[in-house]
Amino acid sequence: QVQFVESGGGLVQAGGSLRLSCAASGSTFSAIGGGWYRQTPGKQREPVARITSTGVPVYSSSVKGRFTISRDNAKNTVYLQMNSLKPEDTAVYYCNGFSGGYTWGQGTQVTVSS
Repeated sequence: QVQFVESGGGLVQAGGSLRLSCAASGSTFSAIGGGWYRQTPGKQREPVARITSTGVPVYSSSVKGRFTISRDNAKNTVYLQMNSLKPEDTAVYYCNGFSGGYTWGQGTQVTVSS
């Protein structure tokens, strides 16, 4: 069973930065790809940034140019560097494979104050 543990969330002012980390067990990100997704109350979880098994990043239009996804194969960890944060980025952020088809972890809360 593939499991993900997210960390790095917190409270930040608009314009600030955060770096999220996700460690996986049960498989490797180099095999299943990686992805960051976010969810706000009453809305569906949506993909934010994903990285294919071969290392190609894919971004949603809302974060392109501000967020960067990366992967450390040796640590089996995926990161999300978030810059120029906006209040609308406030959400619970989850990590999963590129397809988002695995069991979801607890997520990490990101709150951006205006």
